[in-house]
Amino acid sequence: MPDGTASTLYGRIIVRAVVQVETGLHVGAGTTGAITGLDFPVIRDPLSGQPYLPGSSLRGKMRAETERVLGLTPNSAGRGGVQFYVPSSREEYESNPIGRLFGVPGARAFAVDGSARLVVRDAFLTPESAAALKRARTELPFTEVKAEASIDRVTAEAVPRQIERLPAGARLGPAEMIYSIFSPRDLADFAWVARGLQLVEDDYVGGHGSRGSGKVRFVEIDVDLRSRAGYRGETGATFEKRRYADVPALLANLDELTGAIRSALALPA
Repeated sequence: MPDGTASTLYGRIIVRAVVQVETGLHVGAGTTGAITGLDFPVIRDPLSGQPYLPGSSLRGKMRAETERVLGLTPNSAGRGGVQFYVPSSREEYESNPIGRLFGVPGARAFAVDGSARLVVRDAFLTPESAAALKRARTELPFTEVKAEASIDRVTAEAVPRQIERLPAGARLGPAEMIYSIFSPRDLADFAWVARGLQLVEDDYVGGHGSRGSGKVRFVEIDVDLRSRAGYRGETGATFEKRRYADVPALLANLDELTGAIRSALALPA
């Protein structure tokens, strides 16, 4: 079924933030190419050999936490049996922002208003962090190895395992998020992007979070705007890029920010 009528792109909000690793970060690479003796390797860029944070991991965590805070019941399964929520009707699509922000599968039986609004890019080590980790005496290039043990509940035997992590103090970024605006409602929904970052900070990213890994903070948050007029090469209303120290600062100034975006894009009421 074709998409709905909201096909006009008014503009895109561009958010860039540094991801500050507060506790060791493990985003797994599976077992392909795993280092011998390492139970849980991290994903690495094949050209630089450096660990990175995939945009899919951050976006997926933002989605999962937003679904939970909205009280939405998972009704679909992805690869590996991962459960998530997908709106099953036009009424559900209208009633919450999940389908609009994160998209709806092509097999939907109802029209949607444009494509998924939120795009999240991969985040790589900052040059400063890469240099510092290269100098550090870590067990593996750019990473530490955390030794753990699981306890057999029957025999009380300890089963050791080794988890590769990006060490605390590392910085990735800028992590880039692109948010498209097709209607005035999309600008109101943008608040869920900021709240999604807050929800991630209060939980964790990657694996082994319940055992201490994956706490992150988003700092040095830049918000910029590209308008439809700008994409056309025309002169339109200007927007002054904003910088926020952290997520609380972004949330505290959200009304002023969205008001300035509304004015710059000349969004209809």
